[in-house]
Parts: sequence; C-alpha cells; structure tokens
Amino acid sequence: MRRWVIVALLIVAAFIVFSVFRYAGGAPRNVNVVIPAGSSLTSAAKTLEQAGAIKSSGAFLTDARLFGSKDPIRPGEYRITRGMGPETILRLLQSGKTLQRFIVVPEGMPSILVYEKLMATPLLTGTVATPAEGSLLPDAYAYTRGDPRSVVVGRMQKAMQTALANAWKARKPSTAVTTPEAALILASIVEKETALASERRMVAGVYSNRLKQAMPLQADPTTIYPITRGKPLGRRILRSELQAKNGYNTYQMTGLPTGPITNPGKKSIIAVLDPAPTDALYFVANGSGGSSFAATLAQHNANVQKYYALRRSRGEM
Repeated sequence: MRRWVIVALLIVAAFIVFSVFRYAGGAPRNVNVVIPAGSSLTSAAKTLEQAGAIKSSGAFLTDARLFGSKDPIRPGEYRITRGMGPETILRLLQSGKTLQRFIVVPEGMPSILVYEKLMATPLLTGTVATPAEGSLLPDAYAYTRGDPRSVVVGRMQKAMQTALANAWKARKPSTAVTTPEAALILASIVEKETALASERRMVAGVYSNRLKQAMPLQADPTTIYPITRGKPLGRRILRSELQAKNGYNTYQMTGLPTGPITNPGKKSIIAVLDPAPTDALYFVANGSGGSSFAATLAQHNANVQKYYALRRSRGEM
C-alpha cells in the first residue's frame, strides 16, 4: 500500500511540474530584453516576465533550477523570439550572445556624414568629434546597445589601417603614389569620380598618368570638398570656385590635394595601387552611367560634345 502511495505522490509531483512547464510555455511574441549588469537569475526572470518574454518568472526559475546549468547569466540586450522555451532562453542569457545591430558606412561617405549618422543612432552613447577624412573604412559595423560612439569609430579606423596596410603590401610597380597616405588620397578621388566598380582601375590609370606627367588632376570633387566637406554641392561649380587656390583645388595645382576628400572603399584603394594600363589622360560622363576615356584633348573634346548633345536631346540642357 505504501508503494502505491509513493507512486501516486510521484505522479502528482510530475503532474505539478508538467503543469508548471506548460504554464511557462514558449515566448508569446518576439521581444528585446535588456538584462542589467549584476542581475541574479531571479531578477532576470522578473525582467523577462515584465517584458513579456515569459509567462511566469516562477515557472521559469523552476525550470532553470531543475533542468538548467549552473552557468551565470550575462548582462546585455537579448532577442527573444516567439516560441522560444525557458531552457533555450536560459542558455541564450548564459551564452552572452547579445543582440547586435549594424551601422553601415557606404563607400565614398565623407566623415561629416558618418559623424551625423553616429550621433543620430540613439542606442550608442557618448560623443565624438568628426573623424579625420579618409580614416574610416566603409563597411557594416556591429554594435550593441550602450556601446560608446568612440569605440565604434575606433573599429572603423582600425579596419582602414589594416586594409590600407594590406593593400600597400600588394601594390604594383605601375602605381603613381609613393606612400600609403598618398594612395588613400588618390583612392578618395577615384571613389568620388566613378560609381562603377568596372571603371575604378581605368579612372585610377588616368589620374596616375596625370601625376606622372605633372599635369593638374582637374578633379571636380576636389574643388567641391573645401566648400561642403564632402556633402553634395547641389549646383554647378562656380568659375570663382574653379579659380580658388587652396590645398584641394586640383585645377589650380599639380599633384595630390592636401588630404583625402572622402572615405574610400577597399576596391578604390586597390585600384590606385594597381591602375589599369592605359594612355588615357581624360574622361567625361557618357550619359549611361559610365565614362568615355581619351588619350588626346581633341578626342576628349569630341566626347564632351557627344555628351552635351545627348543631354540636349533629353531636355537636360
């Protein structure tokens, strides 16, 4: 008789435990939960319940104590997905695999716009000055809630230093630049002059030829940079701006400008360190998203007239 009592009690206990787990159930919805530093398992369970990630903190704790490991939970922001069970949630909190977000820096984004994007990202903390132009490598950068903006900028700058150093080691003898810093400056010009990956080496070849022949680069983006610091000009360049003498206007100087005019991507850096073999010294837009290249001024002027005629036919001039 006593044996049957024990069996019955075990059955009742099992039923109670089963009921507790049924009550705990899976997460009813997707939710982000922040577990503060110093949280105990009990306080974390209450945080999960308040956020709607679990139905019962008590049931969660019972499950964790009966079936979970003794590993400590780690603070941070976690993504709890619908249907995720208590044991899975516990393992997630113990893993430290916090929710990551990304801030994207497109190729050719100037530092002033990167600064504005960082400052407009509400989950980052602290302030930063506008980073040096050309010091940030365009890419997607992961961050978590509460990361300092200075830390994110540091990742971007470290990535650029690494990319530039690796590209410099693989440079070809045909490059016209003699230092990594010069490569970065020329790459920033190439980045602003073409949006086509297939044209980068050709544009780099044109500017390399001009540098080797001590010809002015005559790159419009370098003229615009002192005016807007990389933001769109929104109008045609004025004659007075083309005649302005400063460290960037390559219509009024030979050689490279004082510094980069944007943050170039890896492909533009590689292009100036391995420019296309060409005798071209000029290029102009062809009206279809690309450029027409020419070795002589006469050929270039003819390409310019074709471009103007195309624009007139479209009613753009």
